[in-house]
Amino acid sequence: MNNKKIFHFSIGPFATAALGFITLPIITWFFSAEDVGRVTMMQVAIRFSILLFSLGLDQAYVREYHEVEDKAGLLKSTILPGLIFLSVVLLVLSLLPWSMSYLLFGIDSNYLTSLLFVAILVAFISRFLSLILRMEERGLAFSMSQVLPKLIFLIIIALYIKLAFQASFDNLMQAHVASLIVVLLVFTWNTRKGWFPAFRSTIDKERLKSMIQFGLPLIAGGLSFWGLTAVDRFFLRGMSSFEELGIYSVAVSFSGVALIFQSIFSTVWVPTVYKWVAEGVKQEQIQKVIDYTLLAVIIIWSLAGMLSWLVVYILPPKYDGVQYILVSAIAYPLLYTLSEATSIGIGIKRKTIFSLVAALLALIVNVVGNYLLIPKYGANGAAISSAVAFLCFFVIKTEISSKIWVSFPRFKMYFYMLFMVILSGSATLQEFQVYVDTGFIFIFIVSVFCFLKLAKFTPERMSNE
Repeated sequence: MNNKKIFHFSIGPFATAALGFITLPIITWFFSAEDVGRVTMMQVAIRFSILLFSLGLDQAYVREYHEVEDKAGLLKSTILPGLIFLSVVLLVLSLLPWSMSYLLFGIDSNYLTSLLFVAILVAFISRFLSLILRMEERGLAFSMSQVLPKLIFLIIIALYIKLAFQASFDNLMQAHVASLIVVLLVFTWNTRKGWFPAFRSTIDKERLKSMIQFGLPLIAGGLSFWGLTAVDRFFLRGMSSFEELGIYSVAVSFSGVALIFQSIFSTVWVPTVYKWVAEGVKQEQIQKVIDYTLLAVIIIWSLAGMLSWLVVYILPPKYDGVQYILVSAIAYPLLYTLSEATSIGIGIKRKTIFSLVAALLALIVNVVGNYLLIPKYGANGAAISSAVAFLCFFVIKTEISSKIWVSFPRFKMYFYMLFMVILSGSATLQEFQVYVDTGFIFIFIVSVFCFLKLAKFTPERMSNE
């Protein structure tokens, strides 16, 4: 993947984050913190549904894409089982007497339940259609499909304010669902040459069986990872309040800078490294990517630590705690991104069961951490617990990959990441603030120097493809 394609894939995350930074303060001023917390529960439910009902076949699609000729048949084989399964489950849930909207939002409403089900179904289909653009390396179309729903959502919120609509959760959820429908329409049009031939394609039963064997461990692993990222929301929902959940959600949303990095890296790295392995690329090239990723993680994290205080100037006073929560909340996307680079051997060796092991162990750490910290520290405790859990997740996956594939130096990475988690936890609890500020500045300077040094001695570009 050449620089032009990487740039095209980068447009979406950057533009989406920029729109998010515009939209988020508007939402916090117009809607209540409780409604922001309820939207978070909707997003948690959508993510859970995609992970469960994709049956791990979305990742199997990425893994097998370069090794099959019938791309349309591959798409049909991967999307159809989960789509049927999801449709049946949503139909059954709609017939049950209890309310999904009450369980998630604390509001008993058939209308909200219907909106939720539409959002889940639309997001599921969009997930698979997005993979077509990703694997065809159509970065610009992929980016535009990410930007448009955010733009539509911003326009709808602006219309709410302009026309003096009621700042209700119903209206907020309608805006989110409308944005999801827009992205589905865009994906459907942009990928029409990829999915339309699937109607005439046949399913390779032997390959499907192989992909299911690849994907089944990913279901449990994916659900465990979902639990790892969502358990803090459920603990805040049960042991605190929707308001506290809303404040925490805003802090997590402001980690959007790191999400840009995570999105670009995950989109580009996984298909590229599988292609490199198929072509017999040397380990040194992959190690260079890991080194750059480590330095980028440190730089972004330390910048967040130094500049988090700026959010107090754009949020209402009730969100003053966001600046402290943000520093620990950013650990999730950064440590996850780094683990994507260091644990690639798990995917290469098709030992996906180990991803499940890592997610389960980290989930246990997060459950214990939330149980102990949230009653005393609230959202601050949830952020610290998440940071520690993802540190464990990163270390476990990295160690497993180095054992089953290729071993590489790891002590330096572990030292830096442990230092960043301790530093961030102190910042979140507002302890030793002078030393924390000095620590962020020091590690930022050191990491920039190391990054420039590494770039200077890189003998050639990673790839010109």
